[in-house]
Amino acid sequence: MRTPPVSAYLTTLSMLAMVIVPAAFTLHTVRVSAFGGSLPANPSPYGYTVSLLLFLVPSLVILCWFLPQEHLHISRRSFMVSLSLLFPLGAALDFFFARYFFVFPNASATLGIKAPALGGGVPVEEYVFYLSGFALVLLLYVWLDEYWLAAYTVPATARERISFDRLLRFHPASLVLAVTLLAGVLIYHHLTAPGSFPGYPVVLILGALLPSSALLPAARPVINWRALSLTMFIILVTSLMWEVTLALPYGWWNFQAAAMLGVRVTAWSFLPIEEVFIWIAVSYSSVIVYEIVKRWKASGRALGHALLGARLKHL
Repeated sequence: MRTPPVSAYLTTLSMLAMVIVPAAFTLHTVRVSAFGGSLPANPSPYGYTVSLLLFLVPSLVILCWFLPQEHLHISRRSFMVSLSLLFPLGAALDFFFARYFFVFPNASATLGIKAPALGGGVPVEEYVFYLSGFALVLLLYVWLDEYWLAAYTVPATARERISFDRLLRFHPASLVLAVTLLAGVLIYHHLTAPGSFPGYPVVLILGALLPSSALLPAARPVINWRALSLTMFIILVTSLMWEVTLALPYGWWNFQAAAMLGVRVTAWSFLPIEEVFIWIAVSYSSVIVYEIVKRWKASGRALGHALLGARLKHL
């Protein structure tokens, strides 16, 4: 059913508001300009904590208003299964590697509550960030797929979604790309910063392209690529604004140079180049996982049968 013009107009305004309102609250936490010289001890009280509204508010608006307003019945089980798979991966990055990759110099920008992590813990906001970030990526894609760009979606009952031999299929191009990127990162880092290891870009490349190398062939026919591209754009713009204008200048977090590739964007508060690509990779991988889970659920098959096929599941 086509959305009435007035409803579409209000939806557009609401889309703007769900970004502007949390951004306004976040910017209000800043007391002193980062470009005015030396900063006082507490330039942005609870800034990191409040900034999580940039992810939480849009997620709640989509989940509690946009989707019900259009009477859209999404696969909640597919959404929850996907989120339960993706969030631990993000949390594991902090739990295992935070002491090697990140620093959190401005403790007053958080609640001061330490969450478990090897090497001394991390701000609890870090885990809320991963949970809300993955949730927003999935909800944005689902809403764009089911409503804003629904003309390009593959229906849940369509033959190309339900009919498949198996979901696990090797995609050699993804593996070749991963190997090429890893080689480039290691060679460049060895030439520019010998004696250290660029762990952060290595983890990001593996996290983005390993799922793609096993799942992309089965996900590609059912992905709404227009919805995915717009999801990437929205997430990328939000994350860049968040890090470049707030997080790095005010010390909410930063990166350990030895674990980075070594290329930074000077005009963006010396942002590591990895951060420009991380949420593109996150959006890409999240949608692949979601569409695979959705195909599995739509097929009605047992998990082993869906992933490996009738013959291979018993091996």
